[in-house]
Amino acid sequence: MRARGNNSLVRELEMEYVELSSNRLVMTMPVGPKSRQPAGILHGGASVALAETAATMATAMNIDPQKFNPVGMEINANHIRSKTEGVVTATATPFHKGRTTMVWDIQLTDENEKLICVSRCTMAVVPKK
Repeated sequence: MRARGNNSLVRELEMEYVELSSNRLVMTMPVGPKSRQPAGILHGGASVALAETAATMATAMNIDPQKFNPVGMEINANHIRSKTEGVVTATATPFHKGRTTMVWDIQLTDENEKLICVSRCTMAVVPKK
């Protein structure tokens, strides 16, 4: 299932949802020309974009979207292994789910379950005006 956002980075990087629940969100992204750096390997920024998208949507699964917006506050990432082609899968699970903040662990793996990147993302739960 395609991620929403017709005119967004999500669409441009061809991210797709695989699993959506309140305690686990899984997304995929192909590694190709749109997501590689000039050296031909997966761009760290593309990995972080996938990680933050997973954390954002995981937060959205846990809030009332009529009253609140999920907004990234902080993200970090450790790039463990390079990748030149194929697909990366992001799996987001919660460290903390509070009323005003949530913290997610996001692990990116390849088709062989090898770890590509680990990330932690803190999300704000912001009231809509």
